[in-house]
Amino acid sequence: MKTLKLTLAIVAIATIFSSCKDDKKEIAQKQVDIYSTYIDSVSNVTAVEASKNWNAIESGFQKNKADADNAIVTVKDNSEMQMSIDASTDQYMVFKAEVKAETEAMEAANLKLMMRQSLLGNGFNGDDMKFTWINKDNILSVYQNFVDTVEKNKDSYSREDWDEIKLLYEAIDTRKNTVEKEGLTSSDNRKISGLKLKFAPMYTFNRMGAKSDENAAAKE
Repeated sequence: MKTLKLTLAIVAIATIFSSCKDDKKEIAQKQVDIYSTYIDSVSNVTAVEASKNWNAIESGFQKNKADADNAIVTVKDNSEMQMSIDASTDQYMVFKAEVKAETEAMEAANLKLMMRQSLLGNGFNGDDMKFTWINKDNILSVYQNFVDTVEKNKDSYSREDWDEIKLLYEAIDTRKNTVEKEGLTSSDNRKISGLKLKFAPMYTFNRMGAKSDENAAAKE
């Protein structure tokens, strides 16, 4: 009788121990599933939208991954869970790289737009790259603002900035050919010629300087 009671007690203890192990594994699996679901969810958000809420997304990633990592430590055979965590982490890193690239592209586009606005003045709205808003009455002020802005900021422009400046300058010149036919005054034409003579050497000298500075920085 005593032997039977002892056997039953051992079975009961083994059952409880096994149940605890199963509970730990179940809890760990739930944490892994929560982590995977979170990654799937944020990865479906567009890079543009994600960039607006990136701090919250990154915080959620750190918390859910830590919870999953800590949970599987208590499970002896956790190789499949670890593989699931690793796969979700790889998925997140790919998504993170996409968001970073999109964010950098948006920042670059905003900086370019701001530079164009400063060079071209209030008449420029960013949509009309044919510069049809430039006419015989405002073209002198456009050239004046352009050259004055370049002169003011010439030491801060990168080589890429100078390439953009040249692109815009040539677009203004192309528009000038049309404006001249609309009745550009001789006085304005002479003043524009003077501004063009001022701009040409300033562009050549400073762009070369910017390139030299970038090459030196690259060597360092």
